Amino acid sequence: MKLSHVIEELIEEKGLDRQTLDTVVTEGMLSAYRKKYPNATLDVHYDKKTDEIVVKVQKTVVSSVRDEDTEISLRKARNIQEDVVLGDTLWLSFEKPIGRIEILKARQIIAQKIRSIEASQVYNEFKPKEGTIVNGNIHKSERNGVTVKIQDAFGFLPKSLMIPEEKCVPGYTVRALLKEVYPEPRNENQLILDRVSPLFLRNLFELEIPEVFERLIEIKSIVRAPGYKAKVLVSSNDENIDPVGTCVGPNGARIKPILRELGSEKIDIIRDTESREELVRSALKPAEVQRVELHNGSATVWVDDEQRSQAIGKYGQNIDLASRLTGIEIHINRPEGDEQETETAETQDTPIASEEESAQ
Repeated sequence: MKLSHVIEELIEEKGLDRQTLDTVVTEGMLSAYRKKYPNATLDVHYDKKTDEIVVKVQKTVVSSVRDEDTEISLRKARNIQEDVVLGDTLWLSFEKPIGRIEILKARQIIAQKIRSIEASQVYNEFKPKEGTIVNGNIHKSERNGVTVKIQDAFGFLPKSLMIPEEKCVPGYTVRALLKEVYPEPRNENQLILDRVSPLFLRNLFELEIPEVFERLIEIKSIVRAPGYKAKVLVSSNDENIDPVGTCVGPNGARIKPILRELGSEKIDIIRDTESREELVRSALKPAEVQRVELHNGSATVWVDDEQRSQAIGKYGQNIDLASRLTGIEIHINRPEGDEQETETAETQDTPIASEEESAQ
């Protein structure tokens, strides 16, 4: 196959321009020749007319040749250029071949340079999008995560950054936060995706709720136990806008697309307030709280027995989320008159997202 055909295939497959590929190929071949002939001063370029790689060597005109790779006799030199004198240098065609090892080296160098150029293109295209939501199609699902095709590039969604129990079927569309863009691939991955962070949920709110995007409604904080529940603390910068009702929408129309994106994860949307007591009450949704007592950065709350399990939540996650959202350590007491032991929020081993009426 002619070199021009190889270059054309690379242009079509990799999307690289011809000048770049010409340079990559010649630099790769030059490295191979230098490896075989380290003492020679060599130059390589691609001749488009002949569709061949042309190798030149610089030689010094001498009276007696000791190194054929670097020197040429005066007699031979004058057959090429009549006016040369001893000590002059000439660029001549280099006819010596390279072996199989050097050819393999050239291929490795060319492949590495192409990968480096591709990585730079991906970095330049996606680095400005870091921290935003990107759309892609699931390309391949593996034990440690999912490969997602985003335009002409591939992103990786690690298992640890996937919502627990969610199914990732090849060919399906997925949205994810572009968490990090590396200058060069690490373990073959350059774009790292995330679906469990608070920032992913915040961006979903901005995409689906115009008032959040326009900052008429401000998300103060988000906390998440991915796959179980998120609590979103909101306030309004316009007294005529109800931040909770606006986020939920008529019959839940606005929150439903976000819930569908999160699968089985619930969302509690909570209005921010200057009253720390009222904030603790709201943060424990969907449980109804009888009474709240605040003291030194912690709070003791009383709930009826039938509300207790809701206040605590699965594996203690509801009370944990409420404590993280408010920044107040919350303790749950038995109903008034019941002297049984108090329940305290314990930190769960779940990713934290910071930002809540309950949308389910």
